[in-house]
Amino acid sequence: MWNEIKANISSALVYFREFILFLVLVVVIIFLLIEKLSLSIPLILLLVIVGVIILNLIGRRRIKEINEIKNIIASIRQSKYQSSDEIILTEHLSSLENEIKEMFEKAKNDIEYLERLQRMRSQFLANVSHELRTPIFSIQGYLETLLNGAMDDPKVNKHFLQKADQHTVNLSNLLNDLIDISMIESGEMRMSYRYFDINLFIKNILTDLSLMAEEKNIKLVFNPTKEELQVFGDKDKLKQVFVNLLQNAIKYTDEGSVEILLEEEKKFVNISIKDTGIGIPNEDLNRIFERFYRVDKARSRAVGGTGLGLAIVKHIIEAHNSKIIVKSKPDEGSIFSFKLKK
Repeated sequence: MWNEIKANISSALVYFREFILFLVLVVVIIFLLIEKLSLSIPLILLLVIVGVIILNLIGRRRIKEINEIKNIIASIRQSKYQSSDEIILTEHLSSLENEIKEMFEKAKNDIEYLERLQRMRSQFLANVSHELRTPIFSIQGYLETLLNGAMDDPKVNKHFLQKADQHTVNLSNLLNDLIDISMIESGEMRMSYRYFDINLFIKNILTDLSLMAEEKNIKLVFNPTKEELQVFGDKDKLKQVFVNLLQNAIKYTDEGSVEILLEEEKKFVNISIKDTGIGIPNEDLNRIFERFYRVDKARSRAVGGTGLGLAIVKHIIEAHNSKIIVKSKPDEGSIFSFKLKK
């Protein structure tokens, strides 16, 4: 009991200055009001005893509150709470309770975010390893076959060298895309915004892709808008966007056409790339911009591609304060659209 009282008083000594000041004031008042010293001394002694009792009560309450807060913090540290609603303090600590709840929610969100980043990092590394392994093993296989005697066979040596060369191209494309997305997501991608002629820009890109379209008998369609229509953006980065979207449209269209549509608005130009290809299932639409996500893995590998193109497209369009929207139906085709400032 005495140890408890001692601990209570010790805890209440944080208010020692206020307590002494209070006693001094009361003593002065007693001396002023009561002239007889014989009456003043007992009152002062009584006051000191009452003061000690009050300090004991204050100290006990303070220890109780501190222990309550310590238990809450210990429970948070030991992950005993699933929700901030489980954190409950006494009524007079309600403001502190709200602060602790906000701290808990922030810490919980930060932990979940870090865990999500860790999962994404692990998945990304696994995907990169897998994507790198495929062309490297293929190149290794072709070279080993050539070294083991196929080099002397004119019927296969050129074919194997062409295959190995194609895989080196795929490997180079993958490494370039990895560098691009790494720079984008680390914030190191530098944008150079300026106005340029969108019609001439698209015509030049279609010229570069015309051979690819002709090989699949795909018709590239573009009807220019008014002459010298200017849009604002990073020309080089936007070329990467158009080339990626158009190449995908050509790759996944077996017959029909790929069309670029421009719709001029008051402050923007709405750009759409429309194809008559195989389309995208509804359940995959929300995931196609994820890194290494492929709707049809077998076909994706057959037509080439790194699995990073659409993720890069999304980042570049968002860097232009725009958003890429996709509409698609299986066996009917897809439409990718976004806006650029005029």
